[in-house]
Amino acid sequence: LGSSGSLPFSNPVEEQRARWERKRSRTAKELLETEHKYLEQLDLVVTFFVTILKAKGTLKPAVLETIFGPLESIYSASHVLSLHLERGNLGPGLENFCQNLELYGHYAENLEQANKTLREQLRKNKSFRRFKKLQETRPQFQGRKLEDLLPLPLQRLHQENSLQLLRVQKLLKGQKTQILTPGRWYIREGWLLVVPSKGGELKRRMFFLFSDIFIATKPCHPLHPLNSKKLACQAVYPLHQCLVDKVFGHTQSQGGLLSLSFPHKTLLLMSSDQQDINEWYQSLTAAVR
Repeated sequence: LGSSGSLPFSNPVEEQRARWERKRSRTAKELLETEHKYLEQLDLVVTFFVTILKAKGTLKPAVLETIFGPLESIYSASHVLSLHLERGNLGPGLENFCQNLELYGHYAENLEQANKTLREQLRKNKSFRRFKKLQETRPQFQGRKLEDLLPLPLQRLHQENSLQLLRVQKLLKGQKTQILTPGRWYIREGWLLVVPSKGGELKRRMFFLFSDIFIATKPCHPLHPLNSKKLACQAVYPLHQCLVDKVFGHTQSQGGLLSLSFPHKTLLLMSSDQQDINEWYQSLTAAVR
């Protein structure tokens, strides 16, 4: 009897964990492969256009800025993400990456203007027209034009966002909560303490923030044969009628409190980390807006 316990994978919990790990490393691997391909293409624009144009002065700095926007910063954010993925740090990699989502926002807002300015310059700036043609004939471009490469960051962001939504969907036990909804964007996740309205002890919960909803979850029992690594969804709060406030005077110097008011419920959330609360406050107010 004693020996049967040492058989590989006779333990359902271990089996589940191993399966979960395999799935996770598969996601990380897929992400890494597509990330490398994406970086290669982005690198063409940064190396053969932005860097050289900056040095040559073929385009005025303001024009250069309008056409390429924060492309270099977007490139380095993705480069950092791929380094994390190469080391298998999916979580920290994505978390770090999410702090750069603003860059993509600026890039998206600017893309139409970028294309317009690009067309303008090609029409009236002869040396830029020649330069662009020359760069695009390089073998690395494989016949692609600058116009094909500029929308890449936004296509990539859509891919990354669906991977995030999928990842959260898989973390939640059961199928009751539908995470994968068109037009929904993943923003952030993290542990916060819930302060009960009638007193009593603080509850540690994992929260997920999306562009339209805020989800409270708690870990399933660590020994549950199927859901040991999963989170049970406790509440889904729609953001369109939410008010976010910072509560002052409750905690001495460190950490802070947030109050979220919904039509039928008020949530008091606490963290002992001041920066964490500030970041949640900013993300929540941005999402509500």
